Amino acid sequence: MHDSFPLITTLVASTLGAFIFGMIAKRLKLPSILGYLVAGVLIGPHTPGFIGSVEIASQFSDVGVILLMFGVGLHFSLKDLMSVRKIAIPGALIQVTAGTALGFGCGTMVGFTLAESLCFGFTLSIASTIVALRGLDHRGLLKSEAGILAVGWLIVEDIVAVVIIVLLPVLAPLMMSHGEPVDLPAVGYHLLLSVVKISVFATLMIVVGRRLLPPLLVMIVKTKSREMSSLGIVAIALGFAYVAYALFDASFALGAFLAGFVLNESAIGHKVADQALPLRDTFAVLFFVSVGMLFDPSILIRDPILVLLALGVIALGTLAVTFGLMRMFGVSLQVGLLVAVSLAQIGEFSFIFTGLARQLGLLSPHIYDVILASALLSIAINPFLFRLIEAGKGAKSRVAR
Repeated sequence: MHDSFPLITTLVASTLGAFIFGMIAKRLKLPSILGYLVAGVLIGPHTPGFIGSVEIASQFSDVGVILLMFGVGLHFSLKDLMSVRKIAIPGALIQVTAGTALGFGCGTMVGFTLAESLCFGFTLSIASTIVALRGLDHRGLLKSEAGILAVGWLIVEDIVAVVIIVLLPVLAPLMMSHGEPVDLPAVGYHLLLSVVKISVFATLMIVVGRRLLPPLLVMIVKTKSREMSSLGIVAIALGFAYVAYALFDASFALGAFLAGFVLNESAIGHKVADQALPLRDTFAVLFFVSVGMLFDPSILIRDPILVLLALGVIALGTLAVTFGLMRMFGVSLQVGLLVAVSLAQIGEFSFIFTGLARQLGLLSPHIYDVILASALLSIAINPFLFRLIEAGKGAKSRVAR
């Protein structure tokens, strides 16, 4: 039967599926993101039964990216970063570099092109902030030494991811040259122009935003209207995102990130922004559902070795590198393990990056499916890694007694 209302049916299927499988994931004590992704897989074109509109889902995904990045900016804390800067900044940069190198090596080994190997490696090196924070929060560790270190580490990773996502469209022609002559001056010019535009935009938004947003927020608060508060915050996020795209050739993601960052600078901004959390979370859920719709689960049968190889880079490589760095910086064994395990998964930034890389022709659908499969598996096993640490800690305590 012809679907006369693809928007409504896709929205209904996405929200119902996300709710049902999110609840199942919660019951199984797994991250709810895993449930949302599974819901997307089940209503996607690669599984039998109802098929939602991938085109509409991708539009939901675009809005979800904007609001996700807004949320990242809203929780971006220079104070938290500065408190652990001596460990988090060098540690995160080394870990991302090492993870990218591991993934690049694996990609090269199985015959990926240079561009594919680079994208493959970078994608596997960026942990999900949402999964990590929820995992730590669930165990009451956010305010602990491990939680503070992990948050600082994640902030640095998020900054790196934002920069790479913003610059990727400019770097794509260079990455896809396949050894052919490249007009390096032209690439350098466009790269420099992009950096200048982004710098000007960021400076203007931070300076102007700090002057204009507080009075605007006060005016919104004076309305004493919850819906106006939610609407105002979403308008700010979307407005910043559109200005970045339309006037400075930057990404929607960067504009939304800066909107959240500017709001986070003031107490009233953070308070008012909380009013928009339900809408932001809803579109974040739709983003994960849309990612699941694009995933072909048959990759688990077609290329299980490559999926396990990618999972090994995420769950073992990242864990080992992070733990080694923690110990090198003098962090205790238990805290080092907790931070390493919290980062041994990938999520939203990897999905955003792979989606962009696929649009630019830097990743084939096959590699895209491998990355999504390894991401799903890494999110699924992450709680069990935490439980292994907790079990080991409990066993040591019993022995000590």
